[in-house]
Amino acid sequence: MIQNQQSMILSPYMGIYDLVVPKDNMLRRLNDLVDFSFVYDELKEKYCHNNGRNAIDPIRMFKYLLLKTIYDLSDVDVVERSKYDMSFKYFLHMAPEEPVMEPSSLTKFRKLRLKDINLLDMLINKSVEIAIEKEIIKSKSIIVDATHTKARYNQKSPREILMDRSKKLRKAIYSIDETMKDKFPVKNTTDVLENEIDYCQKLMDVIEKEDTLTQYPKVKEQLNLLKETVTDDIEHLQISEDKDAKVGHKTADSSFFGYKTHIAMCEERIITSATVTTGEKNDGKQLETLIEKSIKAGMKVETVIGDTAYSEKGNIEYTKEKEIKLVAKLNPSVTQGFRKKEDEFEFNKDAGMYVCKAGHMAIRKARGGKKGVATNQVDTYFFDIEKCKRCPFKEGCYKEGAKSKTYSVSIKSNDHTEQAKFQESDYFKEKSKERYKIEAKNSELKHRHGYDVAESSGLIGMELQGAVTIFTVNLKRILKLMDAK
Repeated sequence: MIQNQQSMILSPYMGIYDLVVPKDNMLRRLNDLVDFSFVYDELKEKYCHNNGRNAIDPIRMFKYLLLKTIYDLSDVDVVERSKYDMSFKYFLHMAPEEPVMEPSSLTKFRKLRLKDINLLDMLINKSVEIAIEKEIIKSKSIIVDATHTKARYNQKSPREILMDRSKKLRKAIYSIDETMKDKFPVKNTTDVLENEIDYCQKLMDVIEKEDTLTQYPKVKEQLNLLKETVTDDIEHLQISEDKDAKVGHKTADSSFFGYKTHIAMCEERIITSATVTTGEKNDGKQLETLIEKSIKAGMKVETVIGDTAYSEKGNIEYTKEKEIKLVAKLNPSVTQGFRKKEDEFEFNKDAGMYVCKAGHMAIRKARGGKKGVATNQVDTYFFDIEKCKRCPFKEGCYKEGAKSKTYSVSIKSNDHTEQAKFQESDYFKEKSKERYKIEAKNSELKHRHGYDVAESSGLIGMELQGAVTIFTVNLKRILKLMDAK
């Protein structure tokens, strides 16, 4: 059963917070900045209102998720720290002497209460609303990009995952006491998952008996992570892969297995919209969604800044229709073709024909393709084959025995021509300089908040992780900009 509002804390020790949690503490400031009552409105249908014992305050549960993301802690460790860290207790709306909940309650909250909730859009919109209210967002431009996140299981077998985590735990132990090697169980040498789980359980049993070792934070964190993997996520270990994760490509010769988070961010570095997809999805196809979500969040969008992935014809047409400037360079294949500079022929505008490197002009041309379709039409120029056979530059240009020699050029659409002209303007060049900001934001998400690897399997789990992580970085950015005023 859920209460209709947060209960008042009646404790004689509340004055402790004013002594030990200073006014400039980040968690105290977050409490003052955000009215978390919106969590009630979103989750009230997930609880019974008139039957059963009182549930743990959903706002407190949600704040636990924020603490996990801010400090990169496991369920067990974040609850453990809330026993003695007064700033945590203050943030969680707890009395100083109040006991903490069981860590398993946090797992159930994620799986049961947050199911079927569009948390990603809700939290981003809330943070943008706060930023606009505080008059932090003043720009009318958004910067777009996608960042990849590796799947938790990353194409490894479940046994390999357990082996990796038990190895990290042993390594942490050996750095403190190498004699523990003699007490550890014999390593599993079979390929059977159940045997590996059994070995990990025996390993944890041995370590938990060593009270001195388990007091070390680096041991405790690795122990809790392994324990979480074996128990809480056992249902995921029983399948050999993350079924939602897909292979995506960062470059022509490098790939990853996981997900993409497509992000839009204003020039003040507040993320205004995001969408999570599987790894193989095209970046450019998400532009329309990102713009519309940003506008719905309260942004006025006059300019969109991105890389060449966002300059496809459909996006040029969409932004033109919405009267939005698209600062994204055309793919070089559109402006220059796929040829190397030394292989290009020159165009004679008077004759309307191309001339090869030997000075021979094309004898005729033909146009292929249809107007009004996704692909551009192509002009094909034909050269005198007899001249090509005797040409001193024929190597690499004319194939011996060929019956014809042609040179094809893709015809730019009016949209491409206008975009090519726009990207030579001073406005385009100046706005392009802002794109580095989103690269820095992607780095912050990954390196400070663990967004480089998924915390759980499945697209739903990835969306939850994205929602809480983006909400966290937005709030931290808002606090920083408020300080700079």
